[in-house]
Amino acid sequence: MQLEVSRRGFMRLGGAALATSTMSALGFGAGEALAASVRPFKLSRATETRSTCPYCSVSCGTLVYSLGDASKNARAEIMHIEGDPDHPVNRGTLCPRGAAILDFVRSAQRLKHPMHRAPGAKEFKRVSWDFALDRVAKLMKEDRDKNFVAKNNDGVTVNRWPTAAAFTTSTQSNEAGLVTYKVLRGTGIVGIENQARI
Repeated sequence: MQLEVSRRGFMRLGGAALATSTMSALGFGAGEALAASVRPFKLSRATETRSTCPYCSVSCGTLVYSLGDASKNARAEIMHIEGDPDHPVNRGTLCPRGAAILDFVRSAQRLKHPMHRAPGAKEFKRVSWDFALDRVAKLMKEDRDKNFVAKNNDGVTVNRWPTAAAFTTSTQSNEAGLVTYKVLRGTGIVGIENQARI
């Protein structure tokens, strides 16, 4: 048996087949099955927080997504980090290091508490934040009292602390940078370097 198809019939049949396959490829053929197979967007229940990449001096903007029930004593867990498309510096793009921030946050080797190695000891021990900050303040005061230069050789007041230096971060705002600079200069520290210059 031979099927006789005219040119016009072939075009109609081909058009109908094309329309059917296109509709089915777009998901209109099995709408209910397709709707049932769609999983919810993973960030739909997450809390979005704007932040800054911690690595270099470019200070790219990031969006940090955390998931938690927001109860008083519950701690939210960071589940996703991506570039901020509204940030003027990076417009949503991140370098490979910036794209791997989530690995940095979840790293088992990341220090989360202050550590102290006593003089002569071989190992670091975990200490409280109060102990760590008090120790840093005490050592800074001792060094400043011993090495502070009020006047230079010509008798001019200089108020310098030449044995200390500070390395600040570029991930802070201009206002926070100015306050940091003023506090450090107020102590007499001359050597102040910012990560943004590297």
